Amino acid sequence: MLKDNLKRCGWCGQDELYREYHDKEWGRVVTDDRVLFEFLVLESAQAGLSWITILRKRENYRRLFADFDAKAVAQFTSEDVETILLDAGIIRNRLKVKSTITNAQIFLQIQEEFGSFYHYLYSFMPDNQPIINNFYSLSEVPAATPISDAIAKDLKKRGIKFFGTTICYAYMQAVGMVKDHITDCSFR
Repeated sequence: MLKDNLKRCGWCGQDELYREYHDKEWGRVVTDDRVLFEFLVLESAQAGLSWITILRKRENYRRLFADFDAKAVAQFTSEDVETILLDAGIIRNRLKVKSTITNAQIFLQIQEEFGSFYHYLYSFMPDNQPIINNFYSLSEVPAATPISDAIAKDLKKRGIKFFGTTICYAYMQAVGMVKDHITDCSFR
């Protein structure tokens, strides 16, 4: 049970799952490529939807997408796609499911080229470090930045789908590339 006397960023509201995600994951630096792939899958699935919708389906994505093992997902076949699309536990969008497989293949290519997806991502960051913002309210937090523009553009050029600049910035927030906890948030 989470303590209710703590100050949180307003976006997580009163939803217990949202609060747990905010308190334990959001904005913490992720260096593990498996987790970076997990968030690539989940953020791509979110395109056009709310994050809480995806968060509630997270375990189903984990189950259907080989515990977010990019090597395994990259080998999925059209039969795997059809099986996945039968499961109501995820967003059953054929294009998103198929793009997850393609994205896994590209993810592996990037790992090969840069040594890790983490190194790839941080090659876009000033001094290869996270950015710590000092926003006082949610209205100050941008939906995209020049860095998210650059990453999204490069990934699109490589063939990644469902990962435009707004989704990219949400991804950057989720995996701690940018720290956007509001200044009075207890979890800053």
